[in-house]
Amino acid sequence: MSFSPDRPSKYRYVVLALLCLLAMITYMDRAANGSAKNAILSDLNRERADDRKYDLENDFFIVLMAFQLAYALFEIPSGWLGDTVGPRSTLLRVVLWWSIFVALTGLAGQWLFGGVFFVGYWSLVAIQFFFGVGEAGAFPNISKALYNWFPAADRGFAKSAVWMCARFMGGLTPFLWLLLTDDQFGGWKWNEAMWLFAGVAIFWCVLFYFFFKNKPAEVSAVNAAELELIDAGRKPPVAVTKVPWKKIFGSRNLWAVCGMYTVTNFCWYFLMYNHPTSMKEQFKSWNGTAGGKVALALLSGAPLIVGMFGCLLGGLLSDRYIRRTGDRKWGRRLFGVIGYGGAGICYLIAAGVKHDDPNNLLVYAGILILMGFMNDLIMAPAWAVCQDIGQEYAATVAGTMNMVGNLIGAVSGILVTGLILKHFPGTDGIVYLFGLYACVYFIGAGLWMLIDASKPIVTDAENHAG
Repeated sequence: MSFSPDRPSKYRYVVLALLCLLAMITYMDRAANGSAKNAILSDLNRERADDRKYDLENDFFIVLMAFQLAYALFEIPSGWLGDTVGPRSTLLRVVLWWSIFVALTGLAGQWLFGGVFFVGYWSLVAIQFFFGVGEAGAFPNISKALYNWFPAADRGFAKSAVWMCARFMGGLTPFLWLLLTDDQFGGWKWNEAMWLFAGVAIFWCVLFYFFFKNKPAEVSAVNAAELELIDAGRKPPVAVTKVPWKKIFGSRNLWAVCGMYTVTNFCWYFLMYNHPTSMKEQFKSWNGTAGGKVALALLSGAPLIVGMFGCLLGGLLSDRYIRRTGDRKWGRRLFGVIGYGGAGICYLIAAGVKHDDPNNLLVYAGILILMGFMNDLIMAPAWAVCQDIGQEYAATVAGTMNMVGNLIGAVSGILVTGLILKHFPGTDGIVYLFGLYACVYFIGAGLWMLIDASKPIVTDAENHAG
């Protein structure tokens, strides 16, 4: 494909497509744990000689926590690596790494080496920890790659496209899992589905190796006009060899971002890890037919699928506001406040629905679908803020936000959710959870008011002063 010298080439969209595909794979591999947990524990229980069987809520909770803890702890190291050596080599390393551990997950409950070694429960916990170590590097380095490849005016759109794809695949995974593994459909073993998912990630690495470079200037298909477009308004790039940790961790702006992102992680993981099972338990009569199973699978994943439009819209509206007004602070802040406020209202309404009435399935599911949409309005602005205030240190800043958000938000959210569902089984637990989530979202709307995307942590003058 040839371009006029005066017309920008479009190679940045090839990069965007690769990063969107990675986001889809990331969520597919992660969401598979929620879909496979019954089958995994069944295989582990089959080999137990004692009377105690592994419990879905208590024991699989530790498996999920192992992943989440590693995912949180390794965000900053992965972001630092992307800022210092570049996102290309970092993403190749982490995706290959986590592909290995997705494949190893498929060995849970199996005897290896002629029956000498059994991949048991604690082996699974360790595998999931190392899986989380790998996945921790994905989104901080996607942020860095987008910062390198997209002009400032389009970063919200680019980030929204990435999150739109991530949410789409996260929501589609329960349905995809059903088609692959249910006896009425594909009939695959759960292990085989895991190995397929690992293979898809490895195939992505091959594509990425050949088509991605750290900087646009390194790609011959990028013409001078596209380079000028991408670099508009930037200072000459700085070689990042030493990250200014003191300024980063001393930034009140960044800590407001971290607090804000803690909110979405505290509330949102219910949709991925608990919602599919909760739907089956609350609306048991729908499990009797193939059509009912498909409906539950699609509706339980629909908050993520519809949320992808929230991701896209949030980024587009944020960028449009900034282009029209020049106000980056409110261009990011406004849609965060709207998103969190709307999500909190949806959870309050959902708490009042009679959950055990099969006739209320569509009403209940519809409210949570709208909640997923409102939550995801904030995703592109939140990650674009990391690029706005992080600039040359975008991966480190994004990694800090995601680390704190997951370490405090996701870990505590999964813990609190598990405890409430354990001690208040049935619809009572759901009502208490939704009331709590609503309160947390309203706090998040207030935290957005403390975030100013127009104030970088390290200014251009400080960067180029050495």
